[in-house]
Amino acid sequence: MMEETDPETCPSTQGMPMLGLGTWQNEDPEECAESVRTALEMGYRHIDTAQAYGNEEAVGEGIAAADVDREDVFLATKVWIDNLSHDDVLETTRNSLDRLGVDYVDLLYVHWPSREYDAEETLSAFSELYDEGLIEHVGVSNFLPEQLAAAVDACDAPIFANQVELHPLLPQAEIREACADYDIEVVGYSPLARGQVFDQPEIQEVAEKHGVSEAQVSLAWAREKGVTAIPKATGEDHIGDNWESLTVELDQEDVDAIDSIDETSREVDPGFAPWN
Repeated sequence: MMEETDPETCPSTQGMPMLGLGTWQNEDPEECAESVRTALEMGYRHIDTAQAYGNEEAVGEGIAAADVDREDVFLATKVWIDNLSHDDVLETTRNSLDRLGVDYVDLLYVHWPSREYDAEETLSAFSELYDEGLIEHVGVSNFLPEQLAAAVDACDAPIFANQVELHPLLPQAEIREACADYDIEVVGYSPLARGQVFDQPEIQEVAEKHGVSEAQVSLAWAREKGVTAIPKATGEDHIGDNWESLTVELDQEDVDAIDSIDETSREVDPGFAPWN
C-alpha cells in the first residue's frame, strides 16, 4: 500500500473534494471494492457510482472495508433514465441506498435528461428525498445550459452540481459558464479522455517540464478550471498517480498551452444524449 496522503491536501468546493474516484465500467465486484478501499485509504474522500454501473453493492463494500468513517466520504450515485418518473426515483434511490449499505448519499444525480426525465416530475422526487435527508445534494448530469436552466426552475432544492464529460479535448466552456451563473459545481467525468490526453504534444511538454505524468497534468488543468475530476482507476498505481496530481501546480503558460489544443473529442455520445 502506498503511503497515505493527508486528505486535507485535496482541495474541496462547497464541501465536495475536487478529486474523486470514478467507477464507471469497474464491473468486477472484488476489483471494484478493492479499488474503492485502496483509494479511500490513500486519501481520496469522493467516490462516484451510478445505478447503471451495476456496482453500487461493490462500492459500498469498499467503503465499509476502508479504515475511513462513512461521514468523511463524499458519496455520489445517479438515477438511470428508465427510473426517472416520480415514484421510480423514490423507489430506486432507496434501493441504491440499500445496495450501497448507507443511510444517505451526499449527492444524487439525474444521470441523463432523457427517456423518463421530466423536469417537474423527476426533480420533485429529488426534492422529497432531499427533505427526508436521504440525499445531501441534488445533482444533474449531461445537462446542456437550457436543461440546466429548466432544472433550476423546477427543483425546490438547490442544484448542486452538473456532471459532464470534460477534459482538454472537450473543455465545455459554455457549460462551465452556465454553471457559474447558477453557482453550480462542475464535475468532470472521463477527465483523461480515455487516455487520449496522453498523446497530446502540448500535454506531453507540460508533463516533461514538471517531471510528472500526462494524467497528472490533465487533472491539474481541470482543477485550475474549477472542475472536480473523477477519473476511473482500478489498480493501485493508477489510483496513486491520479492522487499525486494534487501536488502539481500549473502556471498560466501551462494552462494556455493546454487550452491551445485544437483537437476535439467526445468519448461518451449515446443516441439519447441531449446534444444528438
